[in-house]
Amino acid sequence: MQSQNIASISLLELNRLIKEKLADAFSTTVWVKAEISEFRENANGHCYLELIDKEETNDRIAAKMKAMIWSSTYKMLKLYFESTTGETLGAGLKILAACSVEFHEVYGISLVLHDIDPTFTLGEMAIRRLQLLKQLEEEGMLSMNKQLPFAMVPQRIAVISSATAAGYGDFLDQLHVNRFGYVFYARLFPAVMQGEQTERSVIAALDAVFAEAKHFDVVVILRGGGAVADLSSFDRYLLALHCVQFPLPVLTGIGHLRDDTLIDHVAYASLKTPTAVAEFLIDKIDQAHQLLLQAADKLAKSAMSIHEAKALQLQNIVREFPSVLLGRTAVQKMELSRKLSILQRTAIQQVSNRQQTLNHTRGLVQSVVNKQLSTRHHVLQLMENQLAYTNPISILEKGYCLASLNGKRIYSRNSIQQDDVLEIGFHDGTVTTKVTDS
Repeated sequence: MQSQNIASISLLELNRLIKEKLADAFSTTVWVKAEISEFRENANGHCYLELIDKEETNDRIAAKMKAMIWSSTYKMLKLYFESTTGETLGAGLKILAACSVEFHEVYGISLVLHDIDPTFTLGEMAIRRLQLLKQLEEEGMLSMNKQLPFAMVPQRIAVISSATAAGYGDFLDQLHVNRFGYVFYARLFPAVMQGEQTERSVIAALDAVFAEAKHFDVVVILRGGGAVADLSSFDRYLLALHCVQFPLPVLTGIGHLRDDTLIDHVAYASLKTPTAVAEFLIDKIDQAHQLLLQAADKLAKSAMSIHEAKALQLQNIVREFPSVLLGRTAVQKMELSRKLSILQRTAIQQVSNRQQTLNHTRGLVQSVVNKQLSTRHHVLQLMENQLAYTNPISILEKGYCLASLNGKRIYSRNSIQQDDVLEIGFHDGTVTTKVTDS
């Protein structure tokens, strides 16, 4: 058939028809759920994105589309989103956005974002937290820190916080000006507690405490309350992994009662506020103090009871002896006197023996306590050695690295594909890289 007999239109006419049909089909904005795979801010103030949707079973990309936010919208949209969620708007986040569908004759189809619902992203963050908790549980590490023995007298405290944080000041005031006058040694290991550097900074502080772990009884991570968004950095897997494997009990006080973060779940105890952490430590020492007072009181009462019983026995003998001596012969009197002397010596010896028994018992108690402490110390040392051997940082220092995609660890190359943005963790920091060939 000759080409002049075929009905045809130009490519431009076809694209105009497509544009017209799309405009009719999508005359209003559409709320779209998607993940940001690429994110770029242009010098002119516009923001260019690539949105994707993944298959639930294997994380393979099922759909992909270009998108943009005009500069007139982007500035306010970014500020509102980040102040509400605490997350930097960028690649890896799942969003719910109001979009208009646009088609350009040269550049093809794309989405223009007009609004983003931050509550959707917060919900996704909560789901992600549950997924990480399940992952830690499956890896057998969720309750590791909770199973550590807690010092009977936790006076040596490693504090991870910002030096200028009001919560840190409240903690020290509550700790040192306590109603019992107990003395504490608290040393600050400063860290950034808000913003993008929080996770890395807190991990660095934990590593610094680990290097001197033998000098401390407990680690506390403190931060005052604030918006839920400000606490998102404490929902990271790598930080939770460091906390749950730490060889000392970790206490958290990083928010208010309504707040809930990943490291709250893996710590030895979550006390929510810095002052509550201080009260927890004060109560622990007071409990030990009360036990000692009870033991001392019981020992004193036991010794007094024995002494009073023997003294009463001697008094009875002395009181009855004159009547016994009446009518006795000299020989009998001498014999009775001798027996009285023997009874007195026997009573004194029994009191002395009882005192020695009490002293021996006290020595045994002290020996048992010392042995228990030594055993606990040995167990802690073994656990510390085991943790040091399995510590991810130690493994990374040997030349290995930890790869993750959107905060999820990667175990197989089949889990990644071209254009994925990976985060590669080394012992001294992380880098991001884009997969160019999967």
